[in-house]
Amino acid sequence: MRLLLACEFYHPSRGGVQEVMRQLAERFVAAGHDVTVCTSRLLERDFTLHNGVKIEEFDIAGNRVNGMRGETERYVHYLKAFDGDAILIKAAQQWTFDAAWPALDEIKARKVFIPCGFSGLYEPSYKTYFEDLPAVLAKFDRLIFYAERYRDVDFARAHGLDRLSFLPNGASDTEFATPPEAGIRARLGIPDDALVVVTVGTPINAKGHKELTQAFARLDAKGRTLALILNGQWPLPPPPPLEEGGDGGLPNVIAPAGGITGIVSRATRLLQKYGLRAFASRAGEWVFYRTLWVLRWAARPFLRLARRLNQSIRAIVAPDRPLPPPPKSIDDLIAEVEAQSGKLVVKTNLPRPDLIEVFFAADLFVFASNIEYSPLVLFEAGAAGLPYLTVPVGNADEIVRWTGGGELCPASKDERGYTRVDPAVLAEHIQSLLDAPERRRKLGEAGRASWRSTYNWAAIAPRYEAILQGDEGQGVEGLNGRSNPAKGVP
Repeated sequence: MRLLLACEFYHPSRGGVQEVMRQLAERFVAAGHDVTVCTSRLLERDFTLHNGVKIEEFDIAGNRVNGMRGETERYVHYLKAFDGDAILIKAAQQWTFDAAWPALDEIKARKVFIPCGFSGLYEPSYKTYFEDLPAVLAKFDRLIFYAERYRDVDFARAHGLDRLSFLPNGASDTEFATPPEAGIRARLGIPDDALVVVTVGTPINAKGHKELTQAFARLDAKGRTLALILNGQWPLPPPPPLEEGGDGGLPNVIAPAGGITGIVSRATRLLQKYGLRAFASRAGEWVFYRTLWVLRWAARPFLRLARRLNQSIRAIVAPDRPLPPPPKSIDDLIAEVEAQSGKLVVKTNLPRPDLIEVFFAADLFVFASNIEYSPLVLFEAGAAGLPYLTVPVGNADEIVRWTGGGELCPASKDERGYTRVDPAVLAEHIQSLLDAPERRRKLGEAGRASWRSTYNWAAIAPRYEAILQGDEGQGVEGLNGRSNPAKGVP
């Protein structure tokens, strides 16, 4: 078959969507299919073919709610002109799906879509988007869901859509096949005898890193060394506070990797590969965001003056009501943890091979994310035999039930569907697992066994392939109540 896959970001970009689409694309190629991926242009991508997968880049960003800019017309024309067998698009609320709406009636190939959770369903700004969505979804030949019951599949059923298939996520059968040699602990400065807790996710402010750090601060080390690895794409640090009597000089923390030489090298590559228009667009974005950072730095004296004025007014108007303390940043919380005896925190943004090493070297994976669909990292923890503790975010409760590799920590949801865990409750559940090595061992063994038998891409990819070929029976058996997602999630 000639297949076209579309996702907002793709290799070498890292994330759950990127990893799923990479696994599928490369396995389709290995099965003899011709595969192209439509995705966002990345400056760090200097290739158009990776492991047999052709990559078609588009200089597009945004979505229908926030606005799309770039080569949307070129993308629409590309979809209409595609004369292959099937198109697979992953995730709503991003441009590869949203920009495709005008093309759907004219696409000749079979159309398959993975909604990926509808994270904005309860957001007021997305009201019109989701009012228009049912008619758009009806134009697809198949919709693939990862969960038995979640907001996206509930939405589809509520609007009478019935061309539904159910497939699970999974983890690589090659990357996790053999535990790597020990060494990642030493490279991260973590003692061999430490109990290591790890979490993975981006963006940092939505994936539970702060809540986990607060919980970690409450743990009783009991004479042991406890280490916390917080992995993700960390944002540019804020400007440091302006000290009394300081000269206010701009610190050199916004220089990009490689300094001036790195800037020139990347700019030259972009100009040569994509031309002046793409260069101007990307350079404009870079200047815009760095300018915002500098302006934020420059505004510090005025902000400090405003705070003092506010304090003076409050002292006069409400002298008996003290100002509430400012919220602590995650770096503040990390500093408090590291002041405790026997605890250390490591902030990382590890490359894929090192991250897999961490999965094998850690003692417990903890996931406190605020918003998810079907967290890939839970399947990857299970694949490494790493027991996990997760809040009930996305379909995490189903993953616990399917794999047997982890436990649930209770958490509530707010009015917009975001999961909010109490750090004190999270700490209790982490402490319980850290103090129970035999329980952790059994969870790890169950998770790895379920990965070997079911939740690996070698077993899952052929089912996607069958759906793209038009096998309407794939992934629907579970609608009659069967609970094994390898045979069809209900």
